[in-house]
Amino acid sequence: MDERLAMLKEIQELEFAAVELNLFLDTHPQDQTALRDYQAVSEKLLAARKRYEEMCGPLTATWPGAASHRQWLWIQEPWPWEIEYV
Repeated sequence: MDERLAMLKEIQELEFAAVELNLFLDTHPQDQTALRDYQAVSEKLLAARKRYEEMCGPLTATWPGAASHRQWLWIQEPWPWEIEYV
């Protein structure tokens, strides 16, 4: 697996964990361990997204770096359904 796909996989895993912890916290809002885990996963996710976008370009059309570029980079990457995960 190339580095780009490995980074995408890491982002997907972190997003899954963040959503699961979010749902858990909806029903267990006093659970401090889950809250700390959610905060840690969220920080890792932000860092992983930033690393990916610096190396490979935007993950979403509204990515923070869009305004600072002279060209529209969003359409230069494959669409999600065009990515071959091997």
